[in-house]
Amino acid sequence: MKRVFLIVLDSFGVGELPDAADYGDEGSNTLGTVCKNQHFSMPNMTAMGLFNLDGVKGVCGQGVAAPTGAYCRLNEASAGKDTTTGHWEIAGLISEKHLPLFPDGFPDEIIKKFEEMTGRKVLVNKPYSGTEVIKDYGGEHMKTGALIVYTSADSVFQVAAHEDIVPVEQLYEYCRMAREMLVGDYGVGRVIARPFIGEPGNFTRTSRRHDFSLVPPGDTMLDQLKDAGLAAIGVGKINDIFAGKGITEFVRTSGNPEGIERTLEYMDKDFEGLCFVNLVDFDMLYGHRNDADGYAKALTYFDERLPQITAKLRTEDILMITADHGCDPGTPSTDHSREYIPLVMYGQPVPTGTNFGTRSTYADIGATVLHYFGIESHIAGETLF
Repeated sequence: MKRVFLIVLDSFGVGELPDAADYGDEGSNTLGTVCKNQHFSMPNMTAMGLFNLDGVKGVCGQGVAAPTGAYCRLNEASAGKDTTTGHWEIAGLISEKHLPLFPDGFPDEIIKKFEEMTGRKVLVNKPYSGTEVIKDYGGEHMKTGALIVYTSADSVFQVAAHEDIVPVEQLYEYCRMAREMLVGDYGVGRVIARPFIGEPGNFTRTSRRHDFSLVPPGDTMLDQLKDAGLAAIGVGKINDIFAGKGITEFVRTSGNPEGIERTLEYMDKDFEGLCFVNLVDFDMLYGHRNDADGYAKALTYFDERLPQITAKLRTEDILMITADHGCDPGTPSTDHSREYIPLVMYGQPVPTGTNFGTRSTYADIGATVLHYFGIESHIAGETLF
């Protein structure tokens, strides 16, 4: 019974892409920043070949003489550096056009229509840090009931509301309205509900965030797995990123620790197919806040849990560890960065010690997954083995 466990360390880039300067990301290197941090320690990933990657060897170490896994780094063929397009490309769908961005906020007609739909006024309407925006506008929101709407350098329409002012299910309904409204030229990758709690001066975002994504415009490896009668399980925000398309089963999580626990639980289950996991804390809690210490600690924590994961691998299981873009906490920017991503593979079917070099697209991951299950690929990318 073949199983693949594909774990995305959200935003764990391994160095700037050749076109990084076009995105304002010249010099970005998420791994290069965090591996120099005093809190960083990843001996298990190192043993598998993390520091043997092209462009990585020598950055924080010389790699190992005999890696226990196979590895490569992958170029993003899609336009942009967004979570949505990154995951879609991993699954074999390349986005040739940028998802729309709104660096000056959303047009007046969009905001007016959203106000009419919800019956609530809108505050902010410009790019903002998610933690800063509730600190600066949370009090006004609580007094007036107006919704905090903001965006970022990503293709997102984010709606923040205090759980005592707007019940979470009502906030979700407002976001569904926005999702239906934001199509065509305004078709952002994600509408994100951002509930928070607390009092002025001490607001905290809760774990009940929910993403409402665009439906992928084509089939991915998930659709092909599902059509073949195999499992396509999503852990974390995977189901949201793909708007449920191609997913056979899913569970949402509150952060990295729960994501790892749910993955371990799935490893104890009998199924044939893919378990696709997103561990979001690297990006959400640390990359976007330029918190190199927190990022390094989170990577160290994942590496400490890695032996529990590998111990549960069965004879025909493959473990794949990758990312979806960068988010270098050492640069002035708090946004995603245009970087290569790593792919480290482990398990008995993997050609141990093989460096597959630098690949032209993230989609080689999806193509490899389909090939392993004997499915003729109809997606972008080439199989690694």
